[in-house]
Amino acid sequence: MRSSNPVFSREGSFTRDAAYAGFGSTTTQQQPYGANPYGNNPYAQQTMTDGQLAEMYQQPAAGPLQTGRMTMDDVVARTGLTLLTLVAAGAVAWFTVPVETYGIAFGAALIAMVVGFVITFKRSVSPPLILLYAGLEGFFLGAVSKVFETLWPGIAIQAVLGTTAVFAATLIAYKSGRIRVTSRYAKIGISIAIGFVLLMLVNSVAYAFGADLGLRSGPLGIVVGLIGIALGAFFLTLDFAEIEEGIRCGAPEKEAWRAAFGLTLSLVWIYLEMLRLIAILRGDD
Repeated sequence: MRSSNPVFSREGSFTRDAAYAGFGSTTTQQQPYGANPYGNNPYAQQTMTDGQLAEMYQQPAAGPLQTGRMTMDDVVARTGLTLLTLVAAGAVAWFTVPVETYGIAFGAALIAMVVGFVITFKRSVSPPLILLYAGLEGFFLGAVSKVFETLWPGIAIQAVLGTTAVFAATLIAYKSGRIRVTSRYAKIGISIAIGFVLLMLVNSVAYAFGADLGLRSGPLGIVVGLIGIALGAFFLTLDFAEIEEGIRCGAPEKEAWRAAFGLTLSLVWIYLEMLRLIAILRGDD
């Protein structure tokens, strides 16, 4: 399945690696039962003796280190390392950046955005760039969270718990089959996401010129916040589907870093929207 998530839609991503280890190759498509990926197997097309059978069964089982293919453990480990880098950088910003000078964090956010685009459109996976993105994004989130925490004490932990709840609920819904990632589902979701981003961009420009479209407060702000969180959950379902597809197609182990990057993007989106929504709900209390 071709990915609708821009992180997974580049050349070298999961779906483009379907030919890895013999999956989806041209030769396979020309034969009714697929090409033998073990073409040099000395036991192929011949009757094996008892000694040959015994030798074959004595060979160690193929594992991740032998096949070089991505596994769910690889994805979990890379995602954990990426998020740990993000949290560590956030802690640095939280304890070192004064609230009055938090504007410096927006510089880190702009650099993180550039790095994110480079990662997305880069043909090969680059773990150092992904960890650099996580560090820069974490620094930004740490500084912004501190500002929100100053205005609404306890909001940071509330946003973390809310993000965790959304992630867990989305994963459960996806694994239980309540959410099915189809082509139509992806197209509709991406269209809504593009409209949402454009609306936020217009709102930011208007706010810079002193206009207020009402998207940062009141009932409309709450609705927009809920839509933003729902879109974050939608991105997570695309991530889950692509990870499963990558594992099923035998994607290279290094692609686990691409999966970690995609999941981190989605979680950062949800966290920021959660912060904004909670701030609206709490108002001036």
